[in-house]
Amino acid sequence: MSTADAPATDIDRVLEAGLARAGQDAANDPLHALRRSGAERVRALGLPERRQETWRYTPVSFLKRAEYRPFTDGPITALQLSDIEDLLLDDHRGARLVFVNGHFAPSLSVTDGGAGLRIASLAEAEPDTFGAEDAAQYRHIFSALNAALALDGALIEVADGAELEHPIEILHIAVGGDEPVIVSPRHALHIGRGAQAGLIERYASLGESVYFDNVSLDVTLGANAELTHQCLQQESPTAQHLVDLDVRLGAGSRYRYTLAALGGDWSRSDVRVRFDGEGASAELNGLMLARDGQLNDVHLDVDHAVPGCTSVETFKSILDGQGRVVFDGHVLVARDAQKTDAALANHNLMLSRSAEVDTKPTLEIFADDVKCSHGTTVGELDKNMLFYLRSRGIPEGAATRMLCQGFAEDILGRFDDPALRARASRLLDERLAPTEE
Repeated sequence: MSTADAPATDIDRVLEAGLARAGQDAANDPLHALRRSGAERVRALGLPERRQETWRYTPVSFLKRAEYRPFTDGPITALQLSDIEDLLLDDHRGARLVFVNGHFAPSLSVTDGGAGLRIASLAEAEPDTFGAEDAAQYRHIFSALNAALALDGALIEVADGAELEHPIEILHIAVGGDEPVIVSPRHALHIGRGAQAGLIERYASLGESVYFDNVSLDVTLGANAELTHQCLQQESPTAQHLVDLDVRLGAGSRYRYTLAALGGDWSRSDVRVRFDGEGASAELNGLMLARDGQLNDVHLDVDHAVPGCTSVETFKSILDGQGRVVFDGHVLVARDAQKTDAALANHNLMLSRSAEVDTKPTLEIFADDVKCSHGTTVGELDKNMLFYLRSRGIPEGAATRMLCQGFAEDILGRFDDPALRARASRLLDERLAPTEE
């Protein structure tokens, strides 16, 4: 059977178009070696199976429902700012990098973000910018697949000591076509020593086509650097979404991440944070919504490899209908990581008895002078509060939405950008609206 005739579960068919491109102009292609190493690992890893612990509750059956192909059509140039006006944040004044089906769109972007900021497109990088990665860097087949199919992305560097007045925004827009596609943007962000910056990461679509956003984002913070990272995932309800986020923290650096994952049919956020220098801190926050058959998955891997670092992880989810949430939070404290302070919490609000949550907060501690805690809760709406609102003439659906907003506010309130916070709150309200009578 030829590769073209292979079933949808045969990953070789998905690789074919990407590898064909990787063989073109290899001498001038900055991603050639990366693609080759990624393709080799894809074939070696194979599709995830339920017997693998990190995929036990996260089926990849969506690969059987549609015959995806890599998006290799090149940049879409027909879009105008007026076409995406509804997706733009009000009063955003920093750099805005727009990617359409994984390709950088200069005409929709603003690359001037102030002194000390350097931005480049991955597709225009110098040859040999990216070599073959160590196989261990590919945590699963999808991270290797991103490398194998990467065509574009953002290279962002904040100079030592720079203090950006406004956050950088990366806006991913999916545009539908006749066939389901995989888009594989690959981004790298480096915050220099003592620098301060913000990043807004957003995912949206024009229309409700079937696509798979498979994204890689590598973030490194130099010594005493600071980054506030805000992410809003509002994918199409027919979309598949995976982000592989890798964060490395230098000594004394500070990283704060807030995620609102509200869209998609199948969504997974793999977040890995490693402390490379003493005295660093990380705060990870997240809100997940799953209803009407949605699956929303967050995997955390926090590695306290050195002494004297702090991490706080707080994740909440709202489930309705036959929605499913998977939360797998793993915090590792190495033998030499004394004086570690780590707190991991997961809270889940169930609106339906048909919904399902699989939660596994885990601490793995090999040091003895630490302060660590973890916990999880699963509960329903407070019936007394619901009765109180209904007794004042508020319909049950509207009262439910009000209580859900109150539950979510602890996370949404951590969005520093007012426009982003308002948009996330409005989206949550809209996507819960069918509960209203």
